[in-house]
Amino acid sequence: MAVAAEITLPSLDARSVEILAGIRRAFEEKGFDGASMQDLARAAGMSVGNFYRYFPSKAAIVEAFITHDLVEVESEFAAVQASENPLDQLRIALERKVRHGICDGDDGKLWAEIQAAAQRKPEIRAISLRMEELILRHLTHAFALATGLSAEEAFKRYQAQARLMILLMKGLAMQTPDPADRDPALMNLVLRTLNRTLDEIASDAAKG
Repeated sequence: MAVAAEITLPSLDARSVEILAGIRRAFEEKGFDGASMQDLARAAGMSVGNFYRYFPSKAAIVEAFITHDLVEVESEFAAVQASENPLDQLRIALERKVRHGICDGDDGKLWAEIQAAAQRKPEIRAISLRMEELILRHLTHAFALATGLSAEEAFKRYQAQARLMILLMKGLAMQTPDPADRDPALMNLVLRTLNRTLDEIASDAAKG
C-alpha cells in the first residue's frame, strides 16, 4: 500500500473561529443532534441565511472543528519529529494525553457525539477519517525518523501499530471524556499497551 495521500484542510479566519465558539456552546446545551442549524445560528449571533454562508451543514461545522483542533495536534507532532529521540518524545505526549485528557469536559462529550454521528452520516464519517489519516501519517513519519526507514517503508511496516494507537486513544476519550472519571487501572493498561507498541518499533530501530 502506498503512503497515505496528502491531506489538506481549509484554514479558518478569525470570524469563523469566533462563530465556532458560539456553536460549541449551543452543542453543549442541546447536543450535536439536538441543536438545529437555527439554534447554531442564534448562538453565533447571526441570521440563518448568513450562518449558512459560513457553514452550510453540520458536516462543514465538524470539518471546521477538526481544522481548528488540529493546530494543537500539528504542534505536538512537530515537537516529536524535531526531537533527537522521536519515540521518547511521543511517549511523553501520549502519557500526557492519557493522564490529562485527549478532549476535556464538554469538548470530550461533543467529540463523543460527533463520533456517534459519524456512524450514521457518511459525510461526517469521511471527515473524521481524514483526521485519523492525518494523525496516522504523522505517527508513521515519527517511526520513520526513529528507525531510519523511508516514510513509505515505515508506513507499510507500521501502519497497523499506528492504527492500534489511534484506536486506543480514541476509545479512551470516547468512553470517559473527563479524565477525572477514568479508571486508573484502565489508563495504566492503555499506557502499557502504547509503550509496548513503541518498544517494538524501538527494537527495530536498535537492530539498525
